[in-house]
Amino acid sequence: MDGKMTIEPIETKAAWKGPEIDWRKEGLHVLSASELREIESGLAHLKSLGELDFSEIRQEHFPLDAFGKYLRTLPHELRFGRGFLMLRGLPRERLSTDDMARIYFGIGAYVGLPIEQSWQGELLGHVIDVSDLEDRPRAYHKGGAIAMHTDSGDVIGLMCLRTARSGGASRIASTVALHNALAERRPDLAAAHYAGFHYRRNEPDAEYGNGVLVSPHRIASFSQETGEFSSYFLGGYARSAVRAGAATLTPLEEEAIRELEKLAASPEFYLDMDFTDGDIQFINNRTILHGRTDYDEDRDVNHRRHLLRLWLKVPEWPVLPSAQVFHTAEDRRLWARQRKRLGELPSRYVTSLAEQIAERAKAPA
Repeated sequence: MDGKMTIEPIETKAAWKGPEIDWRKEGLHVLSASELREIESGLAHLKSLGELDFSEIRQEHFPLDAFGKYLRTLPHELRFGRGFLMLRGLPRERLSTDDMARIYFGIGAYVGLPIEQSWQGELLGHVIDVSDLEDRPRAYHKGGAIAMHTDSGDVIGLMCLRTARSGGASRIASTVALHNALAERRPDLAAAHYAGFHYRRNEPDAEYGNGVLVSPHRIASFSQETGEFSSYFLGGYARSAVRAGAATLTPLEEEAIRELEKLAASPEFYLDMDFTDGDIQFINNRTILHGRTDYDEDRDVNHRRHLLRLWLKVPEWPVLPSAQVFHTAEDRRLWARQRKRLGELPSRYVTSLAEQIAERAKAPA
């Protein structure tokens, strides 16, 4: 695609602007007493089977009745509706972090299939600031704000175990609405996003994966290859390729990346969703960019802002366009070799972090 092509706006329910909708009316499902009873029963059944690994959990291991039927409709609603949903009402105050994780994974099994998220092979990611422990942390292991981007699943899920002292809202924006704005205001920039950019990822993800550090082909921000619009955008990865000397960006391409980021971060488009402890958010990763507002937190690792993350593949959705594939199935197969059984259990994970922090404190400066 080039700057001379005609790019038409896409008219769907997914083409929303944040100020125009009330997410609490259109995207919030408060769990009823009967749904909570089903979840409690499902958790009890799961635990009765012994200590199943997360990779083993399927719908039959976490049986839900009416609520299960509702959850099975979510892939359709996320695909053809607004593209986001918040579940609220889990009694976080009386559930352990490990039981919260089991519930989350059980609910996720009704929405899609979990996939590995990094070179460490985790199926359940921990969104927490561990930049004091990791030398090259990805954004979800750093504190502060996160720029608007997509991830590498069909549906992205987040469960809030612990909010920050202040801030840390989930910020989302419709990529369909952003596409339409560029198509109207700057079709040349929209065309650049259809053409795409070379991406460079973190070294460990390549080293422990298929070995490919820089995408051999351009990764398209926008695509309609399947007959449906889909987006995949990581502006930081495009800039990383340039800094490493592995790719170049023309002035027009640089402007295209900046403008999409600028629009996504503008009050005209974004929608902020505040988490409370126990909330579960699902978003359509193909039609929504997401990020995070800045926040303040306790530096004690046991009290830091802490979310759990799922990347879900939805089998009934069209295959992701080839021009938008960066992290591959081969990557995920190889990453899985680093995964430790039940290593994602929050109690084990946080205990390990605390031990590592204590060891570093003992080490000579």
